Amino acid sequence: MSKTRLEAFSDGVIAILITIMVLELRPPHGVDFAALRETLPAFLSYVLSFIFLGIYWNNHHHMLHLARRVTGGILWANLHLLFWLSLVPFVTAWMGENHNAAQPTALYGVVMVLAAIAYTILERTIIAQEADGAQLAAAIGGDLKGKLSILLYVAAIPIALWLDTRIADALFAMVALIWLVPDSRIETQS
Repeated sequence: MSKTRLEAFSDGVIAILITIMVLELRPPHGVDFAALRETLPAFLSYVLSFIFLGIYWNNHHHMLHLARRVTGGILWANLHLLFWLSLVPFVTAWMGENHNAAQPTALYGVVMVLAAIAYTILERTIIAQEADGAQLAAAIGGDLKGKLSILLYVAAIPIALWLDTRIADALFAMVALIWLVPDSRIETQS
């Protein structure tokens, strides 16, 4: 199978997820700018999730660029990632509608952890399927950013449940900031 078919399918899924998320945003009931305040939590949840999906799309593109071929294992690992990403609109809407609620924020963290793990599995599957795997393996190195992201997501879950959802939200934002700039190691290998 060619990489372009896998890339096109993944691009399409991510585009649909972003479209679903924006369609979940509801206009305020008032007609003045002050009425927009009631939509702020949902909008901020949308922005965070849009950034995350953009980060996954960007890094997915760079990672697949380094793959030489697509195998059945890569297809299934990619579907595994897309499954977890497909839940992002749901948890985004739930978190946005229930601002500062512990369980929606914690579930958002769970989905983010599982998406990050799925991305790591896809990364490792591509490395294992390559004859040498050297290009991608060299590009990600010890994957400090990936491991730190998972750690921050995991930490955000109990923090959301038992401490303060604002701290959990800050941890989510920290992960986004870590990844906002594409990984230069992968870009130099492309």
